[in-house]
Amino acid sequence: MERVELAIIGGGLVGASLALALQDGARARGWRIVMIEPFAPGDSYQPSYDARSSALAYGSRLIFERLGLWQRLALRAEPILHIHVSERERFGATRMHAADERVPALGYVAENAWLGHCLWQALDPEVVSWRCPAEVTDLQALPDGYRLQLKDGACLDCDLAVLADGGRSGLRERLGIGVERRPYGQSALIANVTPSLPHGGEAFERFTAQGPMALLPFLDNRCVLVWTRDPQEAERLQVLPEPAFLDELQQAFGYRLGRFQHVGARHLYPLALVEAREQVRPHLVVLGNAVHSLHPIAGQGFNLCLRDAVALAETLLESEEALGDLATLTRYQERQRFDQDLTIGFSDRLTRLFGTNLPLLDQARHLGLLGLDLLPPAKHWFARQAMGLGARII
Repeated sequence: MERVELAIIGGGLVGASLALALQDGARARGWRIVMIEPFAPGDSYQPSYDARSSALAYGSRLIFERLGLWQRLALRAEPILHIHVSERERFGATRMHAADERVPALGYVAENAWLGHCLWQALDPEVVSWRCPAEVTDLQALPDGYRLQLKDGACLDCDLAVLADGGRSGLRERLGIGVERRPYGQSALIANVTPSLPHGGEAFERFTAQGPMALLPFLDNRCVLVWTRDPQEAERLQVLPEPAFLDELQQAFGYRLGRFQHVGARHLYPLALVEAREQVRPHLVVLGNAVHSLHPIAGQGFNLCLRDAVALAETLLESEEALGDLATLTRYQERQRFDQDLTIGFSDRLTRLFGTNLPLLDQARHLGLLGLDLLPPAKHWFARQAMGLGARII
């Protein structure tokens, strides 16, 4: 029976980030890390108009700098220099600028395929090995670790299993780890669009009576659209002919970027705040979207997962206990509790505040946007949340 020190179930962006954060320390300690992933990462990067992307907070840039990855990542990361937050048909608005916060950018937008390619290329195969394509079908708790049953019939024992297989984790359910699910009653339509005017590195958060929308600056003068609507409306928008879709988008957003000229493939995602009831057990950690999935409008999901991964790596490498010891894993959870509570609360409250049309809340958010623009300390606090620096200086 093969045994390794650490098995990461899920080789996506969060799992690969954890492996990279552990890599040097694991090499020094003689740990073997195995990543188990159903879909093989590509050996070469291929850009696409319809590429899925992630918003990277400025705090995530600082993490990737520490991991020695940022210089390469930055080659295809579009900086967010300004953020414009507004509400349709209301005067209240606020604007945030990187120069005011004394940072080179408030955040960045990068293709997931490029992020994954850079991460996978940085992993040392002598420390981090792949089982790919491979799938874990079951986990069995052992006194000193976990036994992983693979789809091909093989078994693998490990001192610590990290479950990072995404928000629809079947293994989380098999382990009996329940989740708290709070649906927003909305779906997100996500697509890349091209405006006629240069975006100039400006991100827009626009709140309408039908739901919030975000436009993030992307490569080649594209913008990433995240348009939140009720599920039936989102389905209607998904199948509209391109000219009709662009007309409705134009009406909802306005002409700050000129006319929208093209929209790529449109994808729909039902939205809910999902939080696992357990994050750690002896010899087990639940990580990434498997432990918390956030509304995309605030752009905080991957950034929080990345901070979790780095905090877990640091806690494991600082520990003198055996790998997988519950006391160590509990320290990791306590270490991240404030960051998780603050980020999830910020994202959820922002979503609910701007996703309702109740008269009192309508007036509150209008005054809130005005207040942010008039009160520099409040705007600075809001900007730090958006940059992923709300919980601590990284």
